[in-house]
Amino acid sequence: MSKNQLSRVIYPGTFDPITKGHLDIVKRASDMFDEVIIAVASNPSKNTMFTLDERVHLIQEATKSFTNLSLKGFSGFIIDFIKQERVNILLRGLRGVVDFEYESNLINVYRYFIPEIEGIFLSASKQYTCISSTVVREIAIHGGEVYAFVPKVVAIALDSKFKKINILVDSIGLFFFRLVFL
Repeated sequence: MSKNQLSRVIYPGTFDPITKGHLDIVKRASDMFDEVIIAVASNPSKNTMFTLDERVHLIQEATKSFTNLSLKGFSGFIIDFIKQERVNILLRGLRGVVDFEYESNLINVYRYFIPEIEGIFLSASKQYTCISSTVVREIAIHGGEVYAFVPKVVAIALDSKFKKINILVDSIGLFFFRLVFL
């Protein structure tokens, strides 16, 4: 591997939404590598809360202070994106043993397609081991407070999204109430 290859790393994910745990991994990786590429996946098999463009925008806002980040949305097979970017190091964050087993198996699958790929695993800082995008979405769906788990820009976006959904649900409910009872 050349020094140029070693100085760049890809951190892929759907980031729906990006959390303070993700940002902790990004910060630590940015101290280790010359360039961290955050690869935001458009994954049709996942029913995301935010569109790809919304997620990219939220990550842009949350990572403004970093000088060595590239942010790229992509769709399709991660292997194709990795080859296109000419990076052979994949960064993954780990919250626990289950994450390690899943992520290390995934890296081994990727090696089938790119034999020289390496996986770098960063353990979540203690205060972020309980945070996941799924947990954040679940809290937000039920009207809970998410500011402790996500950057402010994301918390505002979640609040806004659920206010719109609640207004729509209230409107539909009122429509059916009128239809049935009036």
